[in-house]
Amino acid sequence: MNRIRIVLADDHPVVRHGVRGLLQAEPEFVVVGEATDGLETVQLVEKLQPEVLVVDLMIPGVNGLEVIRQIRQRLPLIRIVVLSMHANEPYVLEALRNGAAGYVLKDSSAGDLVLAVRQVLAGQRYLSPPLSERAVEAYLQRSRETSFDPYDALTEREREVLHLAAEGLSNPDVAARLSISPRTVETHRANLMRKLGLKTQTDLIRYALKRGILPMEG
Repeated sequence: MNRIRIVLADDHPVVRHGVRGLLQAEPEFVVVGEATDGLETVQLVEKLQPEVLVVDLMIPGVNGLEVIRQIRQRLPLIRIVVLSMHANEPYVLEALRNGAAGYVLKDSSAGDLVLAVRQVLAGQRYLSPPLSERAVEAYLQRSRETSFDPYDALTEREREVLHLAAEGLSNPDVAARLSISPRTVETHRANLMRKLGLKTQTDLIRYALKRGILPMEG
């Protein structure tokens, strides 16, 4: 039997252990890799090319929303299920818009995640029951809108710099994480600030909070 290969991305070891055990209790599933931050997740998925990615939204590096966006651009056939504590509609809608097919809340029953994986593999969308009706309707309404989003004008590298800078990393630290020069980071940062209409680091943090790049809690 060909087993469905799954990659898990969450920065909490206890969560990954529990999810891995839950999924591998199903004979047709096998977890082939685990990642703890966004950049590592993209690299691991590109290397392993699993059928399914299960990803938390608030992982460090680049967050889950950007991970979804990048992976769907590079591997359009992969099925992505978000496993998140965030029930707010903006997170759900952005995940769907970026290419996720499933959204499961972490306080859902154990069977919900298994059901979500099965449904997205069947080409269907899955949302945890508290989200389903209102989120799908809002998503459909959003998809009809054609307003320009400045975030979409950023290059992939500019988005990576934005996410890392929002976490408080200095230009040299960002350069080290992305294996580029500090001067290149400065250029990307200047470009993204201009495109987003931001002037200061405080502006950047506020934008990241509003955008969902950083969690509002705390």
